[in-house]
Amino acid sequence: MKSASRIVILSLFAIGLAACATQAQQDLTPPASKRLDAKTTLETRR
Repeated sequence: MKSASRIVILSLFAIGLAACATQAQQDLTPPASKRLDAKTTLETRR
């Protein structure tokens, strides 16, 4: 009975560890700003 409970506990631990390892990190970098072309720059005087 001890070995069966150890197997269950170890398998639950392994499943929990695998679930934590597969989470992807979020990309927190802001998107690149859109470059203005020459005509738009002249029209908006930026």
